[in-house]
Amino acid sequence: MLMQRADKPLMPARRRWQIRRSAWAMLARCLTALVGGYVAMATVATLSARLLPIARVEATVWGVIPAFLFYALLSLWCFHEPRLARVVGVVWGTAIVAGAAIWLLGVRP
Repeated sequence: MLMQRADKPLMPARRRWQIRRSAWAMLARCLTALVGGYVAMATVATLSARLLPIARVEATVWGVIPAFLFYALLSLWCFHEPRLARVVGVVWGTAIVAGAAIWLLGVRP
């Protein structure tokens, strides 16, 4: 059993739940920014390399170089946007749409 000190009362149960909820929201935001941002930018870089009408090696380089900048900007935006649902929708939606487009286009001839 927890001992309650006289000078420091225990936190009410409602307040403890709010801290836990905000901690889960921050964890979801961090995972979305790190993992989701990486997946989204990898699929966008692959899609842009697939669509560029130049040699494969050059298309890959021109697809990957801007992806580093966009990954950083997307990660910063994930923490700037106040609504977590919008962050998750945009990041994972971008990854799914770009991945589906890559799958539909198939291998580059």
